[in-house]
Amino acid sequence: MKEHIFYNERRNLLETHNFTHTLQDVEEPHLFREMFDYETIPKTLFNFTHVPMRCPSEIWITDTTFRDGQQAQQPFTVEQIVHLYKLLSKLGGPNGLVRQSEFFIYSDKDKEAVNRCLDLGLEFPEVTSWIRASEKDFRLVKEIGLKETGILVSCSDYHIFKKMNLTRKQAMDKYLGVVKDALSIGVRPRCHFEDITRADYYGFVVPFATALKELMDESGIPIKIRCCDTLGYGVSYPGAAMPRSVPGIIYGLNHYAEIPSSLLEWHGHNDFYKVVTNAATAWLYGCSGVNCSLLGIGERTGNCPLEAMAIEYASLRGTTDGMDLSVITEIGEYFENELGYHIPPRTPFVGRSFNLTKAGIHADGMLKDEEIYNIFNTEKILNRPPLVAIDSHSGLAGIAFWINAYFNLPDNKKIDKHDHIVAVIKEEIDKQYAEGRNTVISDEEILDIIARIDKAKYRKLMQHK
Repeated sequence: MKEHIFYNERRNLLETHNFTHTLQDVEEPHLFREMFDYETIPKTLFNFTHVPMRCPSEIWITDTTFRDGQQAQQPFTVEQIVHLYKLLSKLGGPNGLVRQSEFFIYSDKDKEAVNRCLDLGLEFPEVTSWIRASEKDFRLVKEIGLKETGILVSCSDYHIFKKMNLTRKQAMDKYLGVVKDALSIGVRPRCHFEDITRADYYGFVVPFATALKELMDESGIPIKIRCCDTLGYGVSYPGAAMPRSVPGIIYGLNHYAEIPSSLLEWHGHNDFYKVVTNAATAWLYGCSGVNCSLLGIGERTGNCPLEAMAIEYASLRGTTDGMDLSVITEIGEYFENELGYHIPPRTPFVGRSFNLTKAGIHADGMLKDEEIYNIFNTEKILNRPPLVAIDSHSGLAGIAFWINAYFNLPDNKKIDKHDHIVAVIKEEIDKQYAEGRNTVISDEEILDIIARIDKAKYRKLMQHK
């Protein structure tokens, strides 16, 4: 066996690859029953194998709102797709941190939406598609003028044996034939390695990825690999055993199959509440792209929320790199007001209550300095000033903070908790709760109380609003 020696410029050392992973064409499926016996919660196993963290020089977000996301709710209209696509472009900024967005291309509505978005002439996000593996569909991609398309290449034995009734060799030969069809007409294939967190990593995933690398080298056309954590089994823990280890999956494709970071993409689901952490971990261990949907909308528990990864990018890089994070608020408002989508109030960054406090002692701290209880300057970054909810526990400080925030009072006009009108409002609110009320006081109710107590004060406050 010939050793592959090269100089690793990232580590400034000579490195050798003296390993070869070949397809293991087993007779019976390997279902990892020690992890997935189906009758109990899937087990997280450790073998204490650690791989190096090596975040790529460039990382970005890709979008699947109009493909995977749209399958989980009432389909968007063409106008809604175009509007959301423009918001994605605005959020991602001139550097294209929202790099691509994938679409279906089957129905007349799908095609109209794709063409309308292409006609906008926006550089980012690039419009791509997802298709069935057929020559007819490839031709359709080419006719529309798209440069890249996703292709489903399921890689676990659950899918190969149980769903497709194939052997591993038959599946791999089929997949490679499909990829060759795409290359023959000049379309960049994006191979969706479905169910990678239940797949035989060294017996199928790495050999298949290595074969794709050989095709890429021969054709000169990039072949992207999307690592699909279809059921959300991935874990980010150091030393976790394969195939559930997110660091191990990304490292191996990069190291053993020599797939460059720019051609690796992570696609996670949130079945075990790990979707954001797993996506960030994929970035940290060598994957340039993380695939998301707006608000995390997707099958079952959903996909990785795109807005969460925009915030995560800024946290990891220390800069927005041109992203306009205030668009996250626009997106949330559009989903609720135009699409009739209910965002759970406590959803980070977009929920109505994400930066709202109810505890009176917290409101008192906010009144002194909002930094004490607000995660960051949400008004500056997201165009979402912090709020307080008024109930039986809000106290004088909570009422004062609500007035200042609701009416957007400048610093020199802000009232404090000792103001007479605050005391009168609290007295009336306390009376309602003493009589048995158990719900939060609405904004409209507080406005009504102020107007009844002091009409002149109310009019003066409304001038600021």
